[in-house]
Amino acid sequence: MIETTAATKSIGNAHSRTLSRFLWFSWVPLVLLPVLACWFRSRLEPWQFMWFLSIAIFFGCKWETWFRARVEGVSASVARSFGYLFLWPGMDAAAFLEATRPVAAPRAKEWLAAVLKTSCGAALIWIVARRIPAEHPLVIGWVGMLGLMLILHFGTFHLIALAWQAAEVNARPIMQAPASATSLSEFWGKRWNLGFRQLTHGLVFDPIRMRAGTAPALLAAFVASGIIHDFVISFPARGGYGLPTGYFLLQGIGVLFERSRVGRRLGIQSGLRGWLFVVVCAGLPAFWLFHPPFIRNVMLPFFAFVGAR
Repeated sequence: MIETTAATKSIGNAHSRTLSRFLWFSWVPLVLLPVLACWFRSRLEPWQFMWFLSIAIFFGCKWETWFRARVEGVSASVARSFGYLFLWPGMDAAAFLEATRPVAAPRAKEWLAAVLKTSCGAALIWIVARRIPAEHPLVIGWVGMLGLMLILHFGTFHLIALAWQAAEVNARPIMQAPASATSLSEFWGKRWNLGFRQLTHGLVFDPIRMRAGTAPALLAAFVASGIIHDFVISFPARGGYGLPTGYFLLQGIGVLFERSRVGRRLGIQSGLRGWLFVVVCAGLPAFWLFHPPFIRNVMLPFFAFVGAR
């Protein structure tokens, strides 16, 4: 039995070494798929192109994280790999693919919470947004986007996570009650869109931190996030260029300030002051991220298409 286990590990290590020679191949879809999507830009409506481009980047990232996990020696069945690539929005490939960790079955109240969030999002889009006067397009767009986030990120993605957990797969919901964050570091690092956080942490933060230190790595990760959001938001909208990048740069500066000596003296790393700092830094400037050209040119036509207007 010991010999068999040793032989299995040896084969797995040899497989990982073989894959590591082709690590560059993990980036091929992440480059080619967005380029292919851009080729269709003139043939699609702005909202169609936004979704097409987002999906292209998403699957490019899924492939990169899956391939890298395999290089690092994570073993997975074909079915588990298929589930990660096509049936799970998260980016923590190692946790999802490994079948050795025990996973607790989700509780009934978690299912109920996910269903309620999805239902609230649907109500915002198809009931509330439809009743807002047409002369307030930005309000319509923001209400619709809030509804869309509740349906997807907070609701449907949570339901998918619970379904995987019920199948004994380590699939942690990508949203972890972000409204309860009491520091900006906690908001971005532990609560908001963990899938994207895991992606930038592995591809940007860790490599730069080993070479230049934590502060440059943190700023680089936020700037990279901003550039990606600019690509997905401003490029389809044909306007507002640089605003999403500026928003995420502000978040990086905010996190560094929060961790500074002045930030510690102000007490913005926890408690009510920390929560207010999150609201001021992440909440109030959000119009830079979802700027008016994106609302008018992308989201309002999309909501009209789905019958929200």
